[in-house]
Amino acid sequence: MRWIGLASCLLSSCAASAAGNAPTIERLLSDGWEVAAYSGNLDVRTSLILFRKKDANYLVQCSSLFDVTRAQRVVVNCYELH
Repeated sequence: MRWIGLASCLLSSCAASAAGNAPTIERLLSDGWEVAAYSGNLDVRTSLILFRKKDANYLVQCSSLFDVTRAQRVVVNCYELH
């Protein structure tokens, strides 16, 4: 259940996408998507979260990066896997 803490941390730091319609962790969770898998590395700078939804025939993967060199510390990128 560690992903719940990570997801809530990332929710407050999600960057708006340039296109404006890319999925975000916040939108996925509010639309009924559930976490199917989570993978993080040992130094806790990057992680991958895989989402699934019963009525969707594709998955959504979100990658996050904690960047200590920039003002915007958490960078999140979500994309559909068809």
